[in-house]
Amino acid sequence: MQPQELKSIISKGLLSFPVTDFDEHGDFNLTGYIKRLEWLAPYGATALFAAGGTGEFFSLTPQEYPSIIKTAVDTCRGKVPIIAGVGGPTRLAIEMAKEAERLGSHGILLLPHYLTEAGQEGLIAHVEAVCKSVKFGVIVYNRNVCKLTPNSLAILADRCPNLIGFKDGVGEIEPMVAIYQRMGERFSYLGGLPTAEVYAAAYKAMGTPVYSSAVFNFIPKTAMDFYLAVERDDHVTQNRLLKDFFMPYLDIRNKMHGYAVSIIKAGATIVGHGAGPVRPPLTDLKKDEVEALEKLIHSLGPQ
Repeated sequence: MQPQELKSIISKGLLSFPVTDFDEHGDFNLTGYIKRLEWLAPYGATALFAAGGTGEFFSLTPQEYPSIIKTAVDTCRGKVPIIAGVGGPTRLAIEMAKEAERLGSHGILLLPHYLTEAGQEGLIAHVEAVCKSVKFGVIVYNRNVCKLTPNSLAILADRCPNLIGFKDGVGEIEPMVAIYQRMGERFSYLGGLPTAEVYAAAYKAMGTPVYSSAVFNFIPKTAMDFYLAVERDDHVTQNRLLKDFFMPYLDIRNKMHGYAVSIIKAGATIVGHGAGPVRPPLTDLKKDEVEALEKLIHSLGPQ
């Protein structure tokens, strides 16, 4: 897929990050992952991110990564495009990007490099090196230690024609508006905060109507309903779902660092599509938290 084709695809619709299936020992469960993708693919997501943040990219080994990407590509071929998560140190990110391209993914989401902080010149060099190592489209994830300024993005846009997407996980209004005003239609813009539904209407007003939904992993119908409500400016439906589900959901999610991923796996288990435990350093929800989540999910009706 050419970079501009990927840009067109991610410029509309709902995106999501499937969780990565592990067995009771914490090892990659290939069969479970295939079943998960087969279940989610028909629900209408524009693209799926394999081995993304919700897919516990940060806990995967280099040996597991190719199998996860290949499984996603093969299972979803002809159904929904697969964008592979890559990240870590520059040379490791380059290796992953090349492997994702070789295995047939349609593009990559460049996750933050983790741990060490860096100036804008270093961030530019990092993103540029990854972009130039592949031919397909690259989406950069603006989050944590990788926060790019409008000027840095303008430089990267000139140097890297295949950098076609900007996903924001920071949530600061002024920088986001400045980036959109500076770069205009050069990028496709994605909302990338945890539980993005809470911020979806505000991001749409800033020129970012597309976002990735983690809850799509266990309430895909509701996730699509909410996206369509945002698309149509149906504030009645948005406010009802925010009040009845998403705000109580946040109360559970915010009880522990890392629950943004753990609560998704708990939800998948509740609806009969369990993906196994999270890997350390994440921890699974406690029994009372699972029970509270179960009540919320059941209140939504069939998915």
